Amino acid sequence: MEEFSAASGISRPTVSKYFNDPDSVRPATRERIEKALKALRYRPNLFAVNFNRKNPKILGMIVPSLTDPFYAGLVERVEMRAMQDGYWTIVLTSHGERAMEARAIQTIMSLRVAGAIVAPLGMSSELPLLKELGGSTPLVLLDSRVDAPTAFIGTDNFQSVALIVDYLHRTGEPPCYFDMPSVNQNSLDRRRAYIEAMERAGSEPLIIPAPSQSWAFETVGFEQADRFLSAKILPSRTILCATDRTAFGVMAAAYQRGLRVSRAGGPNDLRVAGHDDHPLSRFASPPLTTVAQNYVEMANLAVDLLAAPEEIKGAKSVRLLEAKLIMRDSA
Repeated sequence: MEEFSAASGISRPTVSKYFNDPDSVRPATRERIEKALKALRYRPNLFAVNFNRKNPKILGMIVPSLTDPFYAGLVERVEMRAMQDGYWTIVLTSHGERAMEARAIQTIMSLRVAGAIVAPLGMSSELPLLKELGGSTPLVLLDSRVDAPTAFIGTDNFQSVALIVDYLHRTGEPPCYFDMPSVNQNSLDRRRAYIEAMERAGSEPLIIPAPSQSWAFETVGFEQADRFLSAKILPSRTILCATDRTAFGVMAAAYQRGLRVSRAGGPNDLRVAGHDDHPLSRFASPPLTTVAQNYVEMANLAVDLLAAPEEIKGAKSVRLLEAKLIMRDSA
């Protein structure tokens, strides 16, 4: 920056002021600086600029996967909202692995960030590391709740599962439940929510367990459905899946067995419903009936909380958002 100041003839304090906030210098001076930047091809080191700021303008974000469009959608919304507020976002992924999540958390702690947004793995997360991150940096957890003293934003699984169970009861045979692997708190909450909703409706809960701890939910759903369909022991021809990704696997297994998935619920049909409103759900064949998580509101609330860190520092506030029923052709 000193070299740029000497080459452009503009004082270093003025150049520094411009990099912190271009609107803080006079228009004529700003024009001189921008012409010099272009002529000298100067690129400031944004990490260094951020490190020297009193109020850093970087957010850190960690998600389990970027190949899952749900998490990709969360990242996109956070980035866009952060950009509107003058922040830019560093995104890291844990790839569904404990060691990779721990490494991502340590990377965020090594940077000077204004705050962190983490969608944790859940059961396999290293809680001491998450607590350490929350102790040094404003932290908001998304989607999967863990026992850490910080803010959490997610879906009210008991409201969302009750909504879809009630719909399936009203429109046909009561549903059996294809569980998701017990990788996070969502799996436990949704299973309990299904049991409670079925009991309130006077129906017996029928749970198809997920034996694997894998994050490959489509594979788990396919293998379990194929096993039950081939043995002809499916307890109901209406299937509620813990996630839309599980439902994709179930529908693929039904297709390979020559079974039709349809809301008609005829003698040779299966009805299949999911949870999440995964971005690809509307393009499934048939389009998947599901409940939609409000990931846009999740992202907006997370950035809002980080903009007011005094509300979350050392606090454990929980904000659960309601889901909406999305009726399509699969059930």
